[in-house]
Amino acid sequence: MKGLSYFSFSDLWSPFFLVFMLAVATLYSFLVGPWRYRFQGSEPVTIGRQIAFYLSVVLLYAVHGGPLSLMGHLMFTYHMTDMAISYILVPPILLYGIPSWMWRSLLSLPVWRPIRFLGKPLFGLFLFNLMFSFYHLPGIHDWIMVHYFIHGLFYIVLLLAALLNWWHISAPVPEWVGLTPLRRLGFIFLNSLLLTPACVLIIFASDPLFSVYNDPQVWAQAMRYCVSSSSASLLAEFNGPGFFSVLSPHEDQQLGGIIMKLLQEFVNIWALFTVFMQWYKKERAQEDDPTFDHAASGRLNNV
Repeated sequence: MKGLSYFSFSDLWSPFFLVFMLAVATLYSFLVGPWRYRFQGSEPVTIGRQIAFYLSVVLLYAVHGGPLSLMGHLMFTYHMTDMAISYILVPPILLYGIPSWMWRSLLSLPVWRPIRFLGKPLFGLFLFNLMFSFYHLPGIHDWIMVHYFIHGLFYIVLLLAALLNWWHISAPVPEWVGLTPLRRLGFIFLNSLLLTPACVLIIFASDPLFSVYNDPQVWAQAMRYCVSSSSASLLAEFNGPGFFSVLSPHEDQQLGGIIMKLLQEFVNIWALFTVFMQWYKKERAQEDDPTFDHAASGRLNNV
C-alpha cells in the first residue's frame, strides 16, 4: 500500500499484541497436548482443529496487530476488511478449533450460572448485529475511533458477541445444540438480513459518512493512538488519509461496504451448505438404521 514506508516496524507489527497472541497459542498447545488428561472426557484433538485455532490466532493478529490494523486507519476499505475477518470469518474458525471437551469444562464452572441467558440464540443474534450496526453510525464510529480505551473495549465485546452469535450455527458441543437444523438455517438467513441495512447505508450513501476517513484533523487524532511519537509527528505532512489512497473518500467507503457484504454472504453460504449437509447425512443415517424411532424424532424436532 502507498505510504507504509513512512511508518516504523512497531507501527506495522504490534510487539505487545504479538506476545499476547503467542501466549494464547502456547497455552492452547499445552491444553490440547500434555495437559489434556487433566480434563474429564478429553480426547485427542485432530490436526485440522488445531490448525483452525492457530489460523484464527494468526488472523486476529493480522487485523489487530499487523499491517492491516494500521491500514484500517488509512482507508475505510481496509477497515471493513478487518471487521469482516474479525467478526464474520474468525468466530466459526475459532469455535471449531476448540474441542467440545474443553468447552464443557470451561462452561461448567459456577461463575457462568448468573449469565446463562447470554446463551439464548436470539440474544446472540441481535446483540452482535445491533452492536455492529450501531458502531457504523457515522457519529458513533468517529467518536469510538478517537477514544482509545473505548475503541479497544468495544472491539473485545464485539468479538465476544460474534462468538455468541456463531455458537448457535457452529454448535461446537453437539449435545448443547439449541436449534434444530431447520432453525439453524433460518438463523443464518436472519444474520445476513440483519446486517444488510448497515451495509446498504454505507454503500449507497450519497456522501462520505465518516470524518475519520475524510477530515484530516479527526484522522490525525485517531492515528496518534496507533503509531509511535516519531510517526505521529509526520501526520500533518500527509494532509489526511487521502494521501494513502487512489480512491476518493466516497469510493473508498462504497468499496468497503461491498467487501463487507460479499465476505459475509460467502461465509453465510458456506455455513448454510455445511448445516444442510450435516442435516442430510444425519437423516440418511437414521433412515438406514432399522432401530431408529422416526415418530419420536419427529416430535423432538418440533419442540
